[in-house]
Amino acid sequence: RILAVDDSPALLASIKLALERRGYDLHTSLRAEEALKQLNTKKADLVITDLNMPSMDGITFIRQVRANAAYRFTPIVMLTTESQQAKKEEARKAGATAWITKPFTPDQLEMVLKKLLR
Repeated sequence: RILAVDDSPALLASIKLALERRGYDLHTSLRAEEALKQLNTKKADLVITDLNMPSMDGITFIRQVRANAAYRFTPIVMLTTESQQAKKEEARKAGATAWITKPFTPDQLEMVLKKLLR
């Protein structure tokens, strides 16, 4: 089970389409706050998040996910248009496991997921 959070409905739809075709069980959320609630009710094996979102950015979201003992070691992938090294380092320190820069290909996303879900 994978949870993807991004404020772009079009991007979430493309992630969902790409991953469900490959057999993944994907759930989505347009808001980080909603995603945190989902994580409390349904266990996720991996989380995908955007960096730049309204009301709560991806780094704050990752910190909140990591504060939950059930998700201390769950892989978290940052999927964003940002590519600055400082942002990558900040995300890593917050608990991000991997970083993918948009635009991405479905094959690229699946390769990262396979590595993380072994």
